[in-house]
Amino acid sequence: MTKFDYDEEITFNSPAPGHWPEVSASDWNDAKWQLKNRVQTLEELESKLELSEEERAGILLTGTKLAAAVTPHFFNLIDPKDPDCPIRKQVIPRIEETWENPEEMSDPCGEDSHMPVPGLVHRYPDRVLFLVTDRCASYCRYCTRSRVVSGVSDQKLETQWEAAFEYLENTPTVRDVLLSGGDPLLLSDGRLEKILTRLHAIPHIQFIRIGSRIPIFLPQRITPELCDMLKKFHPLFISIHSNHPRELTCEVRDALGRLADAGIPLGNQSVLLKDINDSLDVQRALVHKLLLCRARPYYLYQCDLIDGSAHLRTATSKGVEIIEGLRGHTTGYAVPQFVIDAPGGGGKIPLNPNYVVSDNDSEVHLRNYEGREFLYPEVADLGKALLPSNR
Repeated sequence: MTKFDYDEEITFNSPAPGHWPEVSASDWNDAKWQLKNRVQTLEELESKLELSEEERAGILLTGTKLAAAVTPHFFNLIDPKDPDCPIRKQVIPRIEETWENPEEMSDPCGEDSHMPVPGLVHRYPDRVLFLVTDRCASYCRYCTRSRVVSGVSDQKLETQWEAAFEYLENTPTVRDVLLSGGDPLLLSDGRLEKILTRLHAIPHIQFIRIGSRIPIFLPQRITPELCDMLKKFHPLFISIHSNHPRELTCEVRDALGRLADAGIPLGNQSVLLKDINDSLDVQRALVHKLLLCRARPYYLYQCDLIDGSAHLRTATSKGVEIIEGLRGHTTGYAVPQFVIDAPGGGGKIPLNPNYVVSDNDSEVHLRNYEGREFLYPEVADLGKALLPSNR
């Protein structure tokens, strides 16, 4: 794996203008320009990178599984001289995506089987996932929804808007709605405001969340106007998705700052990826840098069993090892929860280092982050223990 200097990785740099030296600052900072000039074709990629045979073959097959697209902002983070660049591996297709593995599946989280209406996933008792678009600013090669995202696969996202809103209005157990896709922040301010307004008007929905990688792929989209609109719908939370400290640039830091200044709590969800972020040093740099950007590390996901992802998955023991290397060695705010989204729709299951050596009715035998052991006395029946003595 490529080694990174820890101190270097907690600095903030700008990738601009990189491969686009002729572009004006006003164009570069325009989200519409960034989207219009995404790197998508083999010809564009070969003009900027020396591609391997595995990458070239993967790009030629992107019309059948998951499209390729990288914003100029994010593309500039790729080290063109490093075939093992952690940014490159996340967004440049490879032939390994076509390899078949019996344990993999097109819908590893069982979303399609938990849709009361198309586009609305109801897996947990009190919350739903609302798929509002099938497009992203850039496409992650490990995307858990590659079956519907980007518009090139056989299956299409067919959200039935009115039926979804009616289901939510008529299901009072739902108190939490997560907007995802695709990326909801790709929608126009007006379109997004209409969705939020409709949801906000449902009395039993207590708060709304947005899952987005736009602040990382396209920080130019996080405008003051967008933030002013979003803050009308508190309590509103945004979960961003950053996997590597190099992704947190000056532009990203400032975009996240605008969201935080609008009163929006920010959490980060990372995916554990082989030879990209599966080391303690990289994860520690990432979580520290996230806190500097006012985003709290929330989840570290074991990579889902999505078709064609075997070359990006790592052992679950590696995730537990990373959490143990963080716990006690940095602030608790910096330690995410390592989880597996159970195959087939079982939901998130946390995996933690084992700090309980043993336990019985009288005591718990504990191990701390240093490996030191302690005994904590148990109370078998707290109610009886608190009764005054009978004399």
